[in-house]
Amino acid sequence: MKINWVHFYVEDAKAWRDWFVSHLGFQTVESSTLLTPFIHIDNGSNFHTCTEAVKSGSVCFLLSSPLLPISPVADFLHQHPPGVADIAFTVEDVEAAIARAQPYGTKVLQPIQHHQQGDKYIKWSKIAAWGSVSHTLIERGCLTNAVSENADHNETLVSGSFSIAAIDHIVLNVAMGDLERAVTWYEKILDFQPQQTFRIQTDRSSLSSQVMVSRCGNVQLPINEPTSANSQIQEFLNVNQGSGIQHIALRTDNIVSAIAQFRACGLSLLPVPQTYYSQLKERRELPLTAEELKAIAQQEILVDWNPQTPHALLLQIFTQPIFEQPTFFFELIERRRQAQGFGEGNFQALFEAIEREQMKRGAC
Repeated sequence: MKINWVHFYVEDAKAWRDWFVSHLGFQTVESSTLLTPFIHIDNGSNFHTCTEAVKSGSVCFLLSSPLLPISPVADFLHQHPPGVADIAFTVEDVEAAIARAQPYGTKVLQPIQHHQQGDKYIKWSKIAAWGSVSHTLIERGCLTNAVSENADHNETLVSGSFSIAAIDHIVLNVAMGDLERAVTWYEKILDFQPQQTFRIQTDRSSLSSQVMVSRCGNVQLPINEPTSANSQIQEFLNVNQGSGIQHIALRTDNIVSAIAQFRACGLSLLPVPQTYYSQLKERRELPLTAEELKAIAQQEILVDWNPQTPHALLLQIFTQPIFEQPTFFFELIERRRQAQGFGEGNFQALFEAIEREQMKRGAC
C-alpha cells in the first residue's frame, strides 16, 4: 500500500495551487495527466468543479473547488471548513480490499471500475472512511507480467530538485470515545496494524493517540481523540464539525535549509520558545554540535531522540493552520539516520505549542 494522492476540497483551487507553488515549492501538474482514468470518480473533468494538481517528490495533492452549487465540493464546504476529503491508496488487489470491507458495513461510494490501455490496466473503487473522509483504492497492473504497475506511477511526472520528498504520515482526529472504534475500522477494513500509543497532557488539556501502520509499513496514520473538553483536538472537532484530517507530515532530507527557504517564501510556522533549546542542552547525550543546535534553534525546529539510539534524530516543525479556520496544518519532518516513531518529546512540545495558540484565540 502507498499513498497515491491526497484530495483537498477548497474554495478556490487555482489560488491554493499557487499557494503550494509559492510557499512550499510544489510544481503544477496537469490534473488530466493524473485523472484521465478516474473521470467517473473525480470531479476534474466536470463542468461544476475545478480541479488543480501540484506535486513535489512523490507527494501529489489534488485541489478542487466548486464552480456551481451542484458540485459535491460545495456540499462538503457547506458542512465543513476546507480540508482533506479523500486519501487515495495504491493497493495490490482492489477487489479483495472491497470484499474485505463490505462485511463490516463499509459504504462503497464508487463501485469497482476498470480502465485498460494496451496491456496495462487500472482498477479502482472508493469507500467512505471516518467522518467525511473517503479512501480511493487503486490497483495497477499489466496483463502480460512483463511490467509491474504497482509502483508509484506518478514519481516521474515531475523532475528536478525539491525540498519535500514524501508524505511521512497523516493524522486523523476523532471524537472522544471513538478512538478504539476508529482503530478497529482501519484494522478490519484496510489491514492497518497498531504501533505506538501516546497519552499527552498539560495542566489545561489532554489527548490519546494510537499510531496505525499499513502492513507493508509504507503508510502511517496516527489517530487522536480528545480526553478533555477543552483539548485542541476537541476544538478541531468543533470547528471542523466532525472527525477529519488534522495534519499531514511532509518529509524533507534537510529540514534546516528547507524551513529557511519556506520562511523566506512567507510560510507561517508555530513559534517555539527559546527556553525549549536551553532545556535541550541539559538533556544527556545531546547528539548535536553547538553549531547544529544554533541553526535548529534559529529555525525553531523541535528535536527528539531515543537514548538507546542517540544518533537517530527526529526533527519536526509545524505550520500555523493554513486555512482561515484553526483546523488543518502541515508538519515538516526530517528523520536522520533512519529515526523511527514519532518522538514523545516532540509530540508533547507540539501539543503545548498549539495550546499556546489556542490561548491567544481565547479557545482554552
